Amino acid sequence: MKANNQIGRVEIDPESGFCFGVIKAVSRAEEILRQEQGEPLYCLGDIVHNRAQVDRLESLGMHTIDHEQFSRLSNARVLYRAHGEPPSSYTYAAEHGIEVVDATCPVVLRLQQKVRQAYLQHLKDDTQIVIFGKPGHAEVNGLVGQTDGKAIVVREPKDLDLIDFSHAVELFSQTTMQEDQLEEMLSLIKSRLSGTATLIYHNTICQQVARRIPNIRAFAKSHDRIFFVSDQKSSNGRVLYQNCLEVNPNTTFITYPSELTYDLVPSHEESVGVCGATSTSREQLQEIAEIIERWMRQRQDANQSN
Repeated sequence: MKANNQIGRVEIDPESGFCFGVIKAVSRAEEILRQEQGEPLYCLGDIVHNRAQVDRLESLGMHTIDHEQFSRLSNARVLYRAHGEPPSSYTYAAEHGIEVVDATCPVVLRLQQKVRQAYLQHLKDDTQIVIFGKPGHAEVNGLVGQTDGKAIVVREPKDLDLIDFSHAVELFSQTTMQEDQLEEMLSLIKSRLSGTATLIYHNTICQQVARRIPNIRAFAKSHDRIFFVSDQKSSNGRVLYQNCLEVNPNTTFITYPSELTYDLVPSHEESVGVCGATSTSREQLQEIAEIIERWMRQRQDANQSN
């Protein structure tokens, strides 16, 4: 692996860190919690797939709840995270005096509106609304809700058996899916259409997220060793980590600073890169980078004194 010219330098990937949608949700929660109005702030689901960030916000007074707990609330204040919610969540809130703090990512919100519009447009014909995404994912649940539960969700080739290929298909993608997977799915659907059935498709993958893969692969290639920072629950983190590992076998997955040990830190001559998922904060990346840099200096000092 070719090192860059900054010998022993620890570099943080400039493209890593929270995506725009997560920044918006976390900032909104922090703003409300700082106001200290006395009324609790509930968050419907983990605000981000990052345990450290969830714990931090809960220490400031936020309460994370699931949909079952939400269904028992009334006269409360609830934050809807970046993934978005189906219409039923808004209806329930309106009927039970719940103040909604809507932190839905603008990209997801526009996609919800597109799916709803397509669904209403095809109410009187046989066109099937298909969502390419992960069944059960919060964003996908929100999208399916725009179709009154009638959208078909596909992720794997085997899921295509849910589609009637003698009728038209209009396909949308979850914002965080991969471009190559979408192309493969489109190709499979086209190959199975029969008769006069047509396919309309929309590439609704978030381009900010899509750019992370080529960017992070280039970053990983440019360093001797990579430390990838992410929560284990983050699907985006797993994808980006695998991409780092493919181009740089010297890639280590880190969730907490406590997982770093002195023997993991490379010699002071090596070029080290620190990067992470869209659910990893810049502060977490900085903390990991500072520990590595400090230990590399210690190793360098020890070598010079010998």
